[in-house]
Amino acid sequence: MVLPSKDNVATDLAQPHRPSRQAGENRLSPSMEAFAEEATRLPTDEVIINMGPSHPAMHGTVRVVLRLDGETIKDADVQIGYLHRGFEKECENATYNQIFPYVDRLNYVSPMLNNVGYAMAVEKLLGITDRIPERAEYIRVIAGELARVCDHLTCIVASLAELGGFTAFFYGIRAREHFWELLEDISGARMTHSYCRIGGVAWDLTEDFIPKCREKLSKVRKLIDDTRTLVERNRIFLDRMEGVGTLSAQDAISYGVTGPVLRATGVDYDVRKDKPYSVYDHFDFAIPIADGGDNLARYLVRIEEMEQSMRIVEQAIVQIPPGAVIVDDPAIALPAKREVYNSIEGMIAHFKHIMDGLRVPPGEAYSFTEAGNGELGFYIVSDGTGRPFKCRCRPPSFYTTAALRQLIIGANLADVVPIFGGINMIGGECDR
Repeated sequence: MVLPSKDNVATDLAQPHRPSRQAGENRLSPSMEAFAEEATRLPTDEVIINMGPSHPAMHGTVRVVLRLDGETIKDADVQIGYLHRGFEKECENATYNQIFPYVDRLNYVSPMLNNVGYAMAVEKLLGITDRIPERAEYIRVIAGELARVCDHLTCIVASLAELGGFTAFFYGIRAREHFWELLEDISGARMTHSYCRIGGVAWDLTEDFIPKCREKLSKVRKLIDDTRTLVERNRIFLDRMEGVGTLSAQDAISYGVTGPVLRATGVDYDVRKDKPYSVYDHFDFAIPIADGGDNLARYLVRIEEMEQSMRIVEQAIVQIPPGAVIVDDPAIALPAKREVYNSIEGMIAHFKHIMDGLRVPPGEAYSFTEAGNGELGFYIVSDGTGRPFKCRCRPPSFYTTAALRQLIIGANLADVVPIFGGINMIGGECDR
């Protein structure tokens, strides 16, 4: 083996494999150059720090650039888009039924509510809203309200863990696990369910679902009560929550905020009551509101909403009627697997649904529901083919995240954590 001479080594080092920068070429991206330039113009007692997009204090992939005077936040730049999946573009290349797994991953903490909202939008476009079997509507409500409790539990106990309440976190996650077991019984999956179908749901409840549900509701109530006992008289919890991250009702409406964050400002708006859909008008339940618009108000609204959701589930499992769980129309409903495997008609129908997709008449429709974080809307445009021409999502997290800058200006640096946790920004929903 012949070793290279020193001269050859020197020549190789002088000519690297990738091109070197030209003399005087700017080594910073335009955004970072502006960032560096702004830092040089700051008063001597102010600094800029960066939180996220990959930071232990952030619930999701979001970046917040903070301008600090000591520990006080003077200004903030909230930057989203780090979890952009191209959801709306993906939908243009999928059949209407194939989109269900995509909507699951918008708000992956309560995907059942996304399933219901999307299915209702397509059904409105088809003109079959009044043809959905009543049993299917009840099942959608039961599954959706269980998912809402899971969403609120995750928001509350994850925020408590970040404030040091790790025992409360374990109580809340145990409670969520009970409902995840129920949702797994319904759909076969713990998180991303893809259970709804255009015209109803995929299949019926299991035989032992109702007694098991009653048992789980009792256990979850006990765990929620234990969590409240741990924290609601805790001085640290109250100091970090009360009067922190305040948002007025007027500002919340201006930003387009809905859901628990809006109701924490005293505004009594909930789609289930104000624009009833499905069979929500069959149930007796209240819409919790609070005054103050701070972290504590948002916590209290979610706590009470969980109780109201469980009340709805209790009424639903008593009232649920027998019958079909999907509309009886082979042009809309996917055939049962036993038909696909045992008859030529079922196999052909399945093939046409999967390959060509459900044929939706040309037109457009917007449908909105009350999801875990607020008003979730789907705007769908059909060109008459088996795939939507356009599928636009109105994500509630987008609007609460838009208000985040106002919530944290004037707060302490440490307050960013509970404020951000309280608005419950879900990246998959916000960025889409």
